[in-house]
Amino acid sequence: MKIFNKSIFVIAMLLVLSCSDEEFDEYYGRPEDLEEPIYQILEERGNFTSLLATIDKAGYKNILGKSGYWTMFAPNDEAFSSFLQNEGISNIENIDSTLAGKIVRYALVYNAFRTERLSDYQSDTGWEEDLAFRRRTAYYDGFQEEMVDGQQRIVVSSNRNNAEGADYYIPGDNNNKYLSYFIDEFMQAQNLSAYDYNFFFPEANYSGFNLLSAAVQTENIVAENGIIHEVNKVSLPLINLDQKLANDEHYSLFYTILKENLVNYVYDEDATTAYQNYSRNSKDVYVKVYDPALAFSPNNENFLKEADNDGQSDAYTIFAPKNDVLQQFIDEVLLKNYSSLDVLPKYIFEDFYNAHMVQNAVWPSLLAGYNNELNEELRFDLSTDIAEAKVLSNGFFYGTNKIQESNLFFSVYTSAYLDPEFTLATRLFNDGSGYREITSNINNRYTLFLPSDDVLRNLGFDYNINRSEWVYTSPETGNTVVGTIARTRLTRILYNGIIPTPNGELNDLSGSGIIRSGDLDLPGEYIKWENNTVYAAGNEVIENRVNIIGYEDQRNGRTYYIDNLLEFSEEPPGLDIQRLAEEPESPFTNFYNYLNNSSLYDAASGNIQGLEIGTSYTFAIPNNEAIIQAVKDGELPGDQETGEPNYTPAGQFEIDQVTDFIRYHILATRTISDDGLTGGQIETLLQDDLGEKTYISILNSTGELTFIDSAGREANYIPSQSNNLADRSLIHLIDNYLLYTN
Repeated sequence: MKIFNKSIFVIAMLLVLSCSDEEFDEYYGRPEDLEEPIYQILEERGNFTSLLATIDKAGYKNILGKSGYWTMFAPNDEAFSSFLQNEGISNIENIDSTLAGKIVRYALVYNAFRTERLSDYQSDTGWEEDLAFRRRTAYYDGFQEEMVDGQQRIVVSSNRNNAEGADYYIPGDNNNKYLSYFIDEFMQAQNLSAYDYNFFFPEANYSGFNLLSAAVQTENIVAENGIIHEVNKVSLPLINLDQKLANDEHYSLFYTILKENLVNYVYDEDATTAYQNYSRNSKDVYVKVYDPALAFSPNNENFLKEADNDGQSDAYTIFAPKNDVLQQFIDEVLLKNYSSLDVLPKYIFEDFYNAHMVQNAVWPSLLAGYNNELNEELRFDLSTDIAEAKVLSNGFFYGTNKIQESNLFFSVYTSAYLDPEFTLATRLFNDGSGYREITSNINNRYTLFLPSDDVLRNLGFDYNINRSEWVYTSPETGNTVVGTIARTRLTRILYNGIIPTPNGELNDLSGSGIIRSGDLDLPGEYIKWENNTVYAAGNEVIENRVNIIGYEDQRNGRTYYIDNLLEFSEEPPGLDIQRLAEEPESPFTNFYNYLNNSSLYDAASGNIQGLEIGTSYTFAIPNNEAIIQAVKDGELPGDQETGEPNYTPAGQFEIDQVTDFIRYHILATRTISDDGLTGGQIETLLQDDLGEKTYISILNSTGELTFIDSAGREANYIPSQSNNLADRSLIHLIDNYLLYTN
């Protein structure tokens, strides 16, 4: 069998060899209608002699003369003539191989793209029309020598954004530079115009198909190994954002601070191996790595790499203030309370640079639609604040005559953030509490009552850096709690000191009043002021006040520096009602006596059944006269003729009368004052016979507060006896009783 198979093979080979060369070439030869490769097409056209000489010198003749799959943006001879003149080079022969390599490799884009495809984005799921304005080129910087900490080192740029937990250098990715172009299809689809193009290239004419400042003169010249687009200018590889900052003296202060505080040079074994294999040099390689808290790494030529080609459709943007305006900001803002930049916390630098970074390509005409990495609108006037605008290899660069006036540096939050005496408050503001976002909102006005580190520590609060946890030690008992319990306690106290004051309501504390703390969307507790002191419910219990020891005005309000804390109450509201009832000739006495003798109340603890400590309530307590009227009307036990109350109900009917009466005068889930902030239907603690919730209607305007029961009866609060503070609650005195009816 083996002999037979071998014979068949020999016969077949003889038949093949017997075929004529002509027949073989006809079958396997190159089709006559196939275009020549790029190099030969350039030769045939006759107006690319300088480019061909440059290709030869760069060592790319063999590559472009045979296989491959390229798009080449080919500068014609006229383009080279202008280039040589501008560069002071006498003739094309004087271009060295290094320069030639830059020109050729930056003109080459991977894959072949006709004009109609250049504006489309090659996503992981297919073509997405008119979303692209960039393509990756064959050029990259590679390994560079750089002076680092006084030593000459081999450095390579990170090729990924150093997001937390992500790799900042991927072996095999050369960090190839991108080339930007401007095509009508893309520009129109993105609502862009010649204005956007000329903002970056003011000396060029927008033609509808531009490559940087060049115009494409002949499109879609087909070659065997790609597509050629003829351009009228020679383009050298663009620098990236990192290189722009490092080499432009106008922004040297911006770059120096960035490099000294948010850049590290990290030894990398993969990069070292690649370099040593390439260069036959034994030196180590260090990757220039930007802080992971930044929006992106300015030396990363790739975009986000959430998809392989996402750099085709977007890029980064940096707004860099010039030296003089940055120095003024440093002197007047950053160093107002610090001695030098060396002692500023790292997070301040991270925030400052993120305020000037956008994880998108910011087009001039659409500037209002972008936010910086801090999620703030961009606060630049393009006509007055921009000194220069450049398209770079990995993004857009705007040199500015002002800083981005970030909320963090001009709000009441700033008073803590930029002062070393308030690091504990700042830490809590920043740790996910949401307080930073509230107090730094420049569009809303606040008053902030701010305790220093000394005040907090003297009153038992601290932060254990080694264990990364909050600590609270009670000054009264010496008991210590840590972690979530301690943090929750401080969180609640500091929230008492954040007050929305859209009209500067607390700019004068010489009188007296009450106001709600917390954000408008997440109400806090009520605090009071009197004769330049402030206090919360807990301060009343422990009989102390908070004194103002200074203040500072910011763009969105006022910060008061305080010597004590706005303490919350840790006792049940029943004890507060009891104290009110025990005052001489108290109008709360009758209601409290019914409460005290009811099954709802535990006099020893002050607990009212159905109430939870730390939950918001409003108590609408009928005055003594209203209680007497309720007795006369038969709604409470007592003598209906005289109105004399009977505080000890006899039988289940009277017990239920008292219980339902009390519950219907306690509003659940809301703390309501006469400030116009809360109104409408509010749930009470009473449930009907079917277990359904019952409600009271609230009419609320500044200085007026009316409660309306289910039958439409009205009860008005009595201002002089109302707005009494309790645990997340207010206790009001009203001039009528409320009655639930089906």
